[in-house]
Amino acid sequence: MDTYDTADTDDHPVLKGLIKLGLFLLAQSIAVMLMAFVALLVSFGTSWSATTEQASLLQPGDAKSGSLLLKNDGATTEAIRLGIDVDVTVSGPTLRARVTQIFRNPTQDWVEATYVYPLATGGAVDTLKMVVGDRIIVGDIKERQQARVIYEEARRAGQKAALTEQERPNIFTNSVANIGPGETVLVQIEYQEPVHQSGNEYSLRLPLVVGSRYNPAPIVQSVDFRKDGSGWGAATSDPVPDRDRISPPVLDPANSAPVNPTTITVHLKAGFALGEVKSSHHKVKIESPDNMARVVTLADGVVPADRDFELTWKPAAEKAPSIGLFREHVGDSDYLLAFVTPPSAEQATQKPLPREVVFVIDNSGSMGGTSIVQAKASLTYALSRLQPADRFNVIRFDDTMDVLFPASVPADAAHVGEATSFVSALQARGGTEMVPAMRAALADKLGDTGMVRQVVFLTDGAIGNEQQLFETITAMRGRSRVFMVGIGSAPNTYLMTRAAELGRGAFTHIGSVEQVEERMRGLFAKLENPAVTGLSAKFSEAKADVTPAIIPDVYRDEPLVLAAKLDKLAGSLEIKGRVGDRPWSVTLPLQNAAEGTGLSKLWARRKIGDAEVARAMRELTPEDADKAILALALDHQIVTRLTSLVAVDKTPSRPDGAALKLSELPINLPAGWDFEKVFGERPQVPTQLRERHADAATSPAARRPAPAAPDAIRLPKTATSAELKMIAGFVLLVLALILFVFNRRRPLLTDAA
Repeated sequence: MDTYDTADTDDHPVLKGLIKLGLFLLAQSIAVMLMAFVALLVSFGTSWSATTEQASLLQPGDAKSGSLLLKNDGATTEAIRLGIDVDVTVSGPTLRARVTQIFRNPTQDWVEATYVYPLATGGAVDTLKMVVGDRIIVGDIKERQQARVIYEEARRAGQKAALTEQERPNIFTNSVANIGPGETVLVQIEYQEPVHQSGNEYSLRLPLVVGSRYNPAPIVQSVDFRKDGSGWGAATSDPVPDRDRISPPVLDPANSAPVNPTTITVHLKAGFALGEVKSSHHKVKIESPDNMARVVTLADGVVPADRDFELTWKPAAEKAPSIGLFREHVGDSDYLLAFVTPPSAEQATQKPLPREVVFVIDNSGSMGGTSIVQAKASLTYALSRLQPADRFNVIRFDDTMDVLFPASVPADAAHVGEATSFVSALQARGGTEMVPAMRAALADKLGDTGMVRQVVFLTDGAIGNEQQLFETITAMRGRSRVFMVGIGSAPNTYLMTRAAELGRGAFTHIGSVEQVEERMRGLFAKLENPAVTGLSAKFSEAKADVTPAIIPDVYRDEPLVLAAKLDKLAGSLEIKGRVGDRPWSVTLPLQNAAEGTGLSKLWARRKIGDAEVARAMRELTPEDADKAILALALDHQIVTRLTSLVAVDKTPSRPDGAALKLSELPINLPAGWDFEKVFGERPQVPTQLRERHADAATSPAARRPAPAAPDAIRLPKTATSAELKMIAGFVLLVLALILFVFNRRRPLLTDAA
């Protein structure tokens, strides 16, 4: 048998040339395809990592809501969020919530992690636990600056350390230093909160997401004294000094799957026989161990953290209990929590006075989607409830403002019809300049005409300059009463409740279009009936420190909620007031109080709120208010803007010189929000992370620049396509094979001849 020798091709230069050319074309085409494949991987990686692109722009202080930061030397890497678990136990008038976040460090580096999360506005945060690897770290309350120093020293020494700080009353930052490669981090926060009651309904709200907020630009960014020694200079004024700590990057739901899978369990022990129990915005599974208890879980197991969770329950009887009295003994003191619902003001003989109502509606970009639908439906309903003797006006605002009438007009058919058409035509767009709109609403152009003056303000509260709004209400409220209507799936409840408190009004939340009529009907029951006024509380024997110190008016179906610190639990509590034009009083024997839990912390939290209000109203100097807040926080071990939770593991765990890295996970867009209304038109790339509020278009200095869209990856191009080169290469190789076979067979044919 003949054998083939590669040297045979040396005698056939044409055959050799064809083989070389074919192999060259094949190799070139394969190289081009490999480059294209790599480019596609890079493109996919760019798209996949677009949600973490902003992390590379962050500084160590740039903590964001809903994010885990892994940081060191400006380098970035992504941490993986494994889930959120919320476990709530309701015990009569109070609830205890435990929020657990679970993360994993997938890198081979030592990291420092920071996570910012929304919590209930009225909650008293008192517990932090961090589990990192096999170590459990429990926090203690320290003065904020002291806690930060302790944490930083431990971080530099390679010790595991944990820190919880309050950014706003409803936003808290958790940090942990020196997490090892591959370790899983468990962050657990616990807080105490009172249950909310309105008429026959009790409820709790669990905030799960912080919406993007509009932050007005600072008027002056720094103090600048002239060098000539004249003493003249510029003043400092920034309405949102912590703008970088409260503005989370947000995923575009059109291009990204929801993140932050969340499980929720509520152990409901109401203390009375339960009737209807329901969740307004989530499907739930309800188990009934007995007639006074329920166990509520999510029907789907997990949900994305893109809207607040609300649970409501009613008693089995027709009416809810009108009196509740609970006590707790801590240290040398007794703490009391009293719920008293006055009789309906409809029993009063005095007819309601005619009203002047100023409606304000937010039509900024964050109100896009279902929020503007809810707001317009709510305002349309409100206009239909006006009486002929009433007067009214309508103000709409985004980063501009329109006042429908020069002054309030009679609520006749013509004016109401004009207002209804005005509201119907509104569209969501632009920024959220809330303060000018509040000023316009509080401007009392008619003067005291004997009419009750009310401001009904419909908004999602998505602003960062809350303090400016509070100062405006305090300075201008006069005889007006401010009623806040929170719109959407995740309103800023801190702003709503404090604004209503300062405005001597009430707060109502509307989370869906289906709730509009029911919730607005309840609001108008408050607007149309006299408040219970002149309220006072007196203890017959005990020496008491009561909060609120100045008892506000109470509206129809609202309970008066008092918390008190007593030197002894003896005697009775007498509450007096006027229902309409008639005197009213009730006496509560203290020995009938039931055992409660967490009442001391709720009392302290409410006293801190009193001090903040007194500071805003200039009844206390900032120094005196801060002194009172700090003392209460340290005595009762709760987190405030002046105190933090800090914990240090004394055993060093990170080797010297090991790197730390920074990453950030974005949060979901709140359910019902319109991404383009908030952040502008979607970019033409697969995934794009934007940080700016749509409002920033009108005040560019108010925000840090959003990260630029990643450039599209262009695949390599040549004069001849890779596919044609591959085909040509195959053709040449086949031709070379045919020539080779022909040349091998030619000697055989010659011999045969």
